[in-house]
Amino acid sequence: MASRELEVCETIQYDPVPLSARHNDKDTTEPISSYLSNLEELLAWKPTNQDVFNIAVTPLAARVPPLESKRPRTLVCHDMMGGYLQDRYIQGSDAQDFYTFYHWQYIDIFVYFSHEMFTLPPVCWTNAAHKHGVSVLGTFITEWETGAKVCESFLAGKESTFHAVADRMVQVAQFYQFDGWLINIENLLSAAAVKNTPLFLRYLTEQLRKHVPGGLVVWYDSVLEDGKLKWQNELNGKNRVFFDSCNGIFTNYNWTEQNLEQMSSWVSDRRADVYVGVDVFARSDIVGGRFDTNKSLQLIRKYGFSAAVFAPGWVYECLDKKNFLQNQNKFWSLLEEYLPVHSICTLPFVTSFCIGRGNKRFSYGKVGLWYFHCTAIEVTPAVHVLILGLRRPLLGFPFLCISCLLCAVDSHLSLPL
Repeated sequence: MASRELEVCETIQYDPVPLSARHNDKDTTEPISSYLSNLEELLAWKPTNQDVFNIAVTPLAARVPPLESKRPRTLVCHDMMGGYLQDRYIQGSDAQDFYTFYHWQYIDIFVYFSHEMFTLPPVCWTNAAHKHGVSVLGTFITEWETGAKVCESFLAGKESTFHAVADRMVQVAQFYQFDGWLINIENLLSAAAVKNTPLFLRYLTEQLRKHVPGGLVVWYDSVLEDGKLKWQNELNGKNRVFFDSCNGIFTNYNWTEQNLEQMSSWVSDRRADVYVGVDVFARSDIVGGRFDTNKSLQLIRKYGFSAAVFAPGWVYECLDKKNFLQNQNKFWSLLEEYLPVHSICTLPFVTSFCIGRGNKRFSYGKVGLWYFHCTAIEVTPAVHVLILGLRRPLLGFPFLCISCLLCAVDSHLSLPL
């Protein structure tokens, strides 16, 4: 066969597109959830096609009673070893013994906390919480001298400057489908900056409500109305201006019963919007903590306030990880008496009872190795049926089913113990 001469008309070469460090793990290249480390990153933020992986796909489930009811609420602030650990992997990880949370019936708000300036909740937590009718907040934190300079840069100037920051925070929450922000300013504020802080809070709260259904802004007890950094451990006249400008206040942890008594005179119809802080690690001089956290809750509920349980992951961080599930159940069972539950009222009701971790995965008749994946967390019923007039679960499951007249009670009672 006669040979043919080949002519190269054009050489096409593609250079590989570098993976974004904020969207992909540097070691595995797997997609991850991450944060915005400074004000410049927030203001420059624009969603890309890589951000799509971080959008929560589970809408906030309807619940009874609604979050807006006047009964005391429970907020959990999840702070664990700096944050963004195995939970940052959007598609799950091969960790078999990592921390998970499955007592969703007891809580109303889940805050993801780290010391990054703009902590965006990993999408897996938002999906899990929303299945259970629990709102999810990110955290905006400023600290030390660096934080004071950041606050001065956007709070001490024109209204348009802090409006721009608030607008972008709303856009981020709306895009990623989480429900609002904890505002934690732990640094001194100048006279000009502290004067504008309530205006910033009010504008942020209004815009969230407008663009994020059920949007929430909670202020942390730190800065006073004169700009000084001095934790009050209560709501009082020195920090009331911030409380009046948003949806609630999360108090510092070193309170006594006297602080609770004094706060009673500062609230009327907004008692449930005061979240009294409880440090589960029991650092410094506090009431309760660790397996005595029930003592904290007992006093808080005595005065009708909401509770903010900080770092309940203590049971994982500080105790034997082999006994994590037992310790987790022990911790929440000790608090059960002081934790009003809510019910899911969405039909159809479908669940696999998964808690997001285990030894094996069963899917379509096939058995595979399990991995840690918060998004895989499903509602785990505990039979809380209002038509029976029951206040506590009939069965030992750590969540409750929909309390709806359409529920078939017999089907609940037939569940295996």
